[in-house]
Amino acid sequence: MKKIALFPGSFDPFTNGHLDVVLRGARLFDEVIIAIGNNSSKQRYIPVDTMVDVISRLFEGQPNIKVQSYKGLTAEFAREVDAKFLLRGLRNTTDFEYENTIAQANRHVNTDLETVFLITSPPLAAISSSIIREIHRFGGNVDDFIPFRISEIADSAAR
Repeated sequence: MKKIALFPGSFDPFTNGHLDVVLRGARLFDEVIIAIGNNSSKQRYIPVDTMVDVISRLFEGQPNIKVQSYKGLTAEFAREVDAKFLLRGLRNTTDFEYENTIAQANRHVNTDLETVFLITSPPLAAISSSIIREIHRFGGNVDDFIPFRISEIADSAAR
């Protein structure tokens, strides 16, 4: 049976920390699906379709890594794509508290779903999409934090 892991998030934007989790997860699972969800409580900085395209290009030539967008519950989407694992990165204990609560709720919705946590690589632990958005919004250079040139998608990014 193929081991499929879903790596869900808003990825607004996709960071080097996210990249690290995906590449490490791809060594553990037969397939990793990067699932870009729409968080109804957040207004996006970079449109979902743009992020799907950018992330897909990052993983060209790696057939075990796919990118999809979705709406609705993550646990239900995992069922739709036959993923039995959720892949999540943890930067600190605050992340753990939040992610643990979500993992319990996902397990309630989909009892076949197991959450696997990977500890963020130390040099990437301070990176968050929120911080990157803030730096970029005020004209700072974010190239060291993301695996693509934000200038390539600047037309799509809301300033």
